[in-house]
Amino acid sequence: MAGRTMTVEELTTILRECAGEDEGVDLDGDILDTEFADLGYESLALLEASGRIEREYDITLSEEALTQARTPRALLEFVNAELRSPDPA
Repeated sequence: MAGRTMTVEELTTILRECAGEDEGVDLDGDILDTEFADLGYESLALLEASGRIEREYDITLSEEALTQARTPRALLEFVNAELRSPDPA
């Protein structure tokens, strides 16, 4: 997947499709540094979204990524770092 990156728009689409969107939360706004809990996404929703990200982007996210990514920006950094890493031979 070298050269591909995940955008915030792609992430918000996955979040909406996996767990919906809380009333009063605008995922189209500036959410990059807003904690997932404040956006209405708890651990189960994020686990489902991360599973979908892994399948759609053909990557494996580390347990560290799943526990430390508290904001969309942090999750995107983990995902895009994985997308940039060379495929194992």
